[in-house]
Amino acid sequence: MTLRSVLSACAIAAIWPAAAIAAPFAYVPNEGSATLSIIDTATDVVVGTIPTGKKPRGTVVSLDGRTAYVSDQPNNQLVIVDLVTRKQSGSAALGESPEGVGISPDGRWVVAAVEENNEVMFVDTQTNKKAFAVHVRGKNPEHAIFTPDGKYVFVSAEEGDAVNVIDFAKREEVAQIVVGARPRGIGFSPDSSTAYVAAENSNEVYIIDAKKFTVKARVKAGTRSNGITVHPDGKRVFVSNGGDASVSVLDTATQTITATIGVGQRPWNMALTPDGKKLYVACGRSGVVSVIDTERNLKLTDIAVGKLPWGVVIR
Repeated sequence: MTLRSVLSACAIAAIWPAAAIAAPFAYVPNEGSATLSIIDTATDVVVGTIPTGKKPRGTVVSLDGRTAYVSDQPNNQLVIVDLVTRKQSGSAALGESPEGVGISPDGRWVVAAVEENNEVMFVDTQTNKKAFAVHVRGKNPEHAIFTPDGKYVFVSAEEGDAVNVIDFAKREEVAQIVVGARPRGIGFSPDSSTAYVAAENSNEVYIIDAKKFTVKARVKAGTRSNGITVHPDGKRVFVSNGGDASVSVLDTATQTITATIGVGQRPWNMALTPDGKKLYVACGRSGVVSVIDTERNLKLTDIAVGKLPWGVVIR
């Protein structure tokens, strides 16, 4: 390499933000300590902590990795965090008691399930303001997740025993799918054809035809199954079992549980690295994130974070 090439490379490195050239980070909202923990997934070490609202829960990260959007339940707002400076940069008003959030595949829209209003709020990331809301029939919406193709938003109604479906183009609810008691986490096959929904009080995963909005199958999971994460290859679904301190592995071809992995207490929401090789599980009562090797179905380590970690997002 010539001196000129070296200088050019140094100049590029100097102007790029650290987040753009580092290994993927895992971001963990800690509702008990009002912080966002940052884990370097290359080393599995906490490399930063950001004060975030009063009780942070649902979290998503922009496609460029520069901004986090975090629901702050007591303050009824979406906190906007600059991940380069690691400081709060703004907020957007939501309804009463926002919970889970999702982001559209193109990064344009952040959606928030708002429990007390029985609504899903849509925030435009170009303006960082609420653009519109859609009322859902299901009581106490917990999670709102876009299908990978961006056409629909599936909403778990934890007190309605149902999943509500919003047609994004129409800006309205177009279906309600009856599932087991207290539905929580939602995940999708990469082609958007199938949804997986954990029903916490019935200890089941519901497999749903995401085009016809009908239940295809029910699979028994662990006690108080709640979190769902689908592997990028679509062949496995990971299910956190809050009452068993474990994660189940669901084979999507056979629709059977093929492995169970012990983790910390009260596992909740989870996220995979982009290559699908490691799963990060927020374990609320243990105050840790358990890291699983998904190729060997083996827990690698527990990473201490803040109090009551609610979930994980990786970008």
